[in-house]
Amino acid sequence: MRALLVGGGCRGLDLARSLGAEGHAVRAVTRSEAGRPAIERTGAECWIGDPDRIGTLRYALENVTLLFWLLGTASGAPEKVAALHGSRLRMMLEKTTDTTVRGVVYEATGTLSPDTHAQGVEEMRHAQRTNEIPFALLRADPRGDRSAWLAEAHAAAFGLLAGPRRVSAPG
Repeated sequence: MRALLVGGGCRGLDLARSLGAEGHAVRAVTRSEAGRPAIERTGAECWIGDPDRIGTLRYALENVTLLFWLLGTASGAPEKVAALHGSRLRMMLEKTTDTTVRGVVYEATGTLSPDTHAQGVEEMRHAQRTNEIPFALLRADPRGDRSAWLAEAHAAAFGLLAGPRRVSAPG
């Protein structure tokens, strides 16, 4: 699997390290060169981009299996943070259409208002309805037990990779 991690800070680095240790390829996004050393120390590929400018992330999707949208604790101007879970998320999900992305893991809890997270969940549902993009929600508190968050992120990822069970008819 190749994962693209957008956001997540320290927990995202933990996830990159963990997935990399299991033999998966990880690409992690940072807004500036200052984040490169921490990302590369995890063994992940660094991508300079900004989730507020989706065009900077478009080519980061190349050969990606799972997209992780880990912005549940994003900070900044309220309207910009809301857009990361609304219009910017929708634009990113539209970019995954006709790519190798097989699913999206969305961090649906954190420091943001419940309305902001609800908007993000609705964007995920919209993408599933309109483009059949499978998704999983992370509900573990990103500020809480890091190992519980990491375990849920792994379960979400591998649940998406497993997809629906297909059973052949006896024949």
